[in-house]
Amino acid sequence: MNRRTRRELIDRLRCDARRIAVHFGLRFRSVEAERANVRSRYGVCFSDGEIRIRLRHARTGDPLKYSSLVNTLCHELAHLRYFHHGERFKAFYLELLAWARSQAIYRPGPAGVGEIAPPRSAGSAARRSAAARAAGRAAAKLPTAAPGPTQLGLFG
Repeated sequence: MNRRTRRELIDRLRCDARRIAVHFGLRFRSVEAERANVRSRYGVCFSDGEIRIRLRHARTGDPLKYSSLVNTLCHELAHLRYFHHGERFKAFYLELLAWARSQAIYRPGPAGVGEIAPPRSAGSAARRSAAARAAGRAAAKLPTAAPGPTQLGLFG
């Protein structure tokens, strides 16, 4: 991937991250490209609000599909509210993805064609959305993360 492609991808991700964050009342410090040699994760969120997204395919080095990058971005943005992978996190992550899809930010292709699809959940979209809103209200009562950046892996 050349510098221009890398810069265009990260600039577009930053713009979309701002749109999503503003809509959901989230604050992040920065969205950066992950180091090229990182192959063990798609993204990472630190407690100080820094988000890093891997832009390249681990084997080929080709740019990842933009919808895959947005999926990862939504995952990491959800960590700004829930610094874990519990049920409230999952509900909020799905709410972020649904909103990004409604705004044509997240446009996944057919499943099985290299796209990362959102996890399937039992129940209707309305129930998931209501659960996500309730989880968001509950989050407002939770203590904030400890100061100082700590890393959260993609899977916990």
